[in-house]
Amino acid sequence: MIEEIRIEDLGVIGSATVPLGPGLTAITGETGAGKTMVLTGLSLLLGRKADPGTVRAGSPQATVEGRFVVDPASPAATRAEEAGAVLDEDGTLLAVRTVAAAGRSRAHLGGRGVPQAVLAQVAEELVTVHGQADQARLRSPSRQRLALDTFAGPEHLEVLASYRAAWSERGDLEAELDDLVTHARDRAREAELLRLGLAEVERIAPQPGEDETLAAESSRLGHAEDLRTAALTAQLALAGPEDATGLEGAVAAVEHARRTLDQVAEHDEALGALVGRLAEVGYLVNDVTVELGAYADGVQSDPARLEALHARRAELTTLARSHGGTLADVMVWADEAGHQLLDLDRGEDRTAEVRDRLAAVEATLEADGHRLSAARAEAADRLATAVTEELAGLAMAAARLEVVLEPVGALGAWGAEEVSMRLAAHAGAPSRPLGQGASGGELSRVMLALEVALATAPTSGAARPPTFVFDEVDAGVGGRAAVEVGRRLAELGREAQVVVVTHLPQVAAFADQHLVVTKSQDAGADVVTASDVRLVEGEQRVAELARMLSGQEDSTSALEHAAELLERSVVGR
Repeated sequence: MIEEIRIEDLGVIGSATVPLGPGLTAITGETGAGKTMVLTGLSLLLGRKADPGTVRAGSPQATVEGRFVVDPASPAATRAEEAGAVLDEDGTLLAVRTVAAAGRSRAHLGGRGVPQAVLAQVAEELVTVHGQADQARLRSPSRQRLALDTFAGPEHLEVLASYRAAWSERGDLEAELDDLVTHARDRAREAELLRLGLAEVERIAPQPGEDETLAAESSRLGHAEDLRTAALTAQLALAGPEDATGLEGAVAAVEHARRTLDQVAEHDEALGALVGRLAEVGYLVNDVTVELGAYADGVQSDPARLEALHARRAELTTLARSHGGTLADVMVWADEAGHQLLDLDRGEDRTAEVRDRLAAVEATLEADGHRLSAARAEAADRLATAVTEELAGLAMAAARLEVVLEPVGALGAWGAEEVSMRLAAHAGAPSRPLGQGASGGELSRVMLALEVALATAPTSGAARPPTFVFDEVDAGVGGRAAVEVGRRLAELGREAQVVVVTHLPQVAAFADQHLVVTKSQDAGADVVTASDVRLVEGEQRVAELARMLSGQEDSTSALEHAAELLERSVVGR
């Protein structure tokens, strides 16, 4: 429940604390005293739109702080914690909303700054507000359907949740099936192209690095004669002619130098080291000479092999150009194309799977739809009877509420029917939709009767917000009807926390606690400068009811009437 609301610099309220307890709380006060600002402050805590124009003149900002007692296991607590809010040890959740005169507002929940929308999401689980705008919403078929489904009970709501899930899944499946069928030809064409490409790759069967290997071999074969001539020339330069007696070859020259130095090397160690190095050079030059001869003997011209290499390289080049430019790109494409082809080939299997699943989902929709219709038909009669009985107690004895189920033909998003609430306001009057024939006062009483019926129905069991706020629920009501409105609000207060802003003493008399919004003025001025909220009890409460009855809180007859109202309200509960 809401434990307390603190308001600063909001409209005519300079600073006020609004204590709220369990049961029914009535808020009263003279016109212009600031009752509306109390509800405005509450609406800010509930995440509704902020109006900078409500900031008290001369103040930089308005601040509203609310303390909510929350079940730690409730959806509201879960959503708050998801947003980073922290609950106090006693389960209290602190909400703060500030509105700057410049136009910017900020929200905090459990010590953490949050978007305005988070406040609204948490508040949706905690508070139901009924005002003139909410009465207008009661006229919408969706709100009427929601009321009936809630009244029908938790088992019905479970079936509805199953139906809604199946409805959503059917939409997804139909979209997927449409895509599968519509693009089947495109997928077949794409699969055929992939098969042709993969067949070409398989036919050519490129190997990793093959293009580089073939390029090297082709280069050798294309220059075989040049390579052989160069090798023989180099060999001759190193070894010289076989019958040479001079120093024409490098081998002979190195050997001659070594021998010459070796003759005197014993006289100088440095020269001996050079002799050793010349010996190494000789060995190396000799080895190279032998290898050059072997290389020259191994180089052979092979025109047929060279032609085959050119043909193979041309094939690989054409293939590479088709798939990225290199053989590595070809390998990557072939791997990806193989997986893609598998997916495309599974398209027919997926189409069959989707058709089968769609048939199963439609069967679920059909079954759940029948169950919804049957439960709604039964609940519609009970709800109509319950609300009609409540209306009789609200001075609308001849009024009759009808809850009509209108088939929509094919199954819709919420079942096979629309829900329409119709009111026959008096005997002999035709029943008309709430949006067409009901006045504001009648809508107020229908709305209250609905809430009482929903709160007290033994089978509803649905999760309901623990706090109800009523603004102008007694609009257009007076006399006996006002007494019955107060009685019904008190009855609802036994099931939940109820806050009502009222101008009727008959309603306020039924409250478990009575708050009065009072105004103060500058001396001699006719301008409201501040409002305060105070809890009245005992004689003060009688005086406030007397003021509401006659406008004079010290009138003897008004005081007697007020005391009688209080006494009757207690006895009448």
